[in-house]
Amino acid sequence: MKQGDFTKVAKHYHNRPAYSSMLIEKLIRCINNKNKQNLNVVEVGAGTGKLTKILANEFGLNIVAVEPNDNMREEGIKYTKDCSNITWKKGSGEETNIESNVADWVIMASSFHWTDPKKSLPEFNRILTGGGYFTAIWNPRHIVKGSIFDEIETEIKNIVPELDRVSSGTQNVKKWEEILVSTGDFTDCFFMECDYKEFWDKERYLGAWHSVNDIQAQAGEKRWKEILDMIEAKISHMQSIEIPYKIRAWTARKT
Repeated sequence: MKQGDFTKVAKHYHNRPAYSSMLIEKLIRCINNKNKQNLNVVEVGAGTGKLTKILANEFGLNIVAVEPNDNMREEGIKYTKDCSNITWKKGSGEETNIESNVADWVIMASSFHWTDPKKSLPEFNRILTGGGYFTAIWNPRHIVKGSIFDEIETEIKNIVPELDRVSSGTQNVKKWEEILVSTGDFTDCFFMECDYKEFWDKERYLGAWHSVNDIQAQAGEKRWKEILDMIEAKISHMQSIEIPYKIRAWTARKT
């Protein structure tokens, strides 16, 4: 598996967690400063439509979902097939294939770290209307020291000592407030964070691990199987798994 290629993991993405509706509601209030009735949203790197469907169903937003990977986009189209306010397009953060000055809000969910900000930020500026906003949001697990999740992370690091995560979790947390304004395309960056929990069975928890690209790519087949076996053994005694998350969002206004 190649790092950044989600073709083989797309079928497992339905196992991943959602996002806090409360935080999204607060975000919309902040970015909709003109009190528009119908915000036009472009979600880039929409994947399989996890956030897309929340924005469409719970908040009634009009969304163009942009996704570069064919398998991920096909899963997203199936997942959101009942949402008439979602349109899917092929494109990337660096080349969205969206017209200029059409979006009130551009958002990327757990995917901005895969883009080149020197190219993606000017692209988002181009497709946004004047006064529009860009949000990069993530839903990393909140790993408490001494918890079973902490034990799993430690074991993974023991199995793959050279592991370099491409994520917004406990490793490689970048200064997104600096990155979002680094090209001059955006200004007035602000940050939001909230706690969020989900309760899963063992099957879904393992399924979510199957969707993780960067560890699989760096571990290789043999060590990845060792990791999965380790995780399965760690949770074997559990019936329901309470998983804490931190929903984190950085938002900046188009200059």
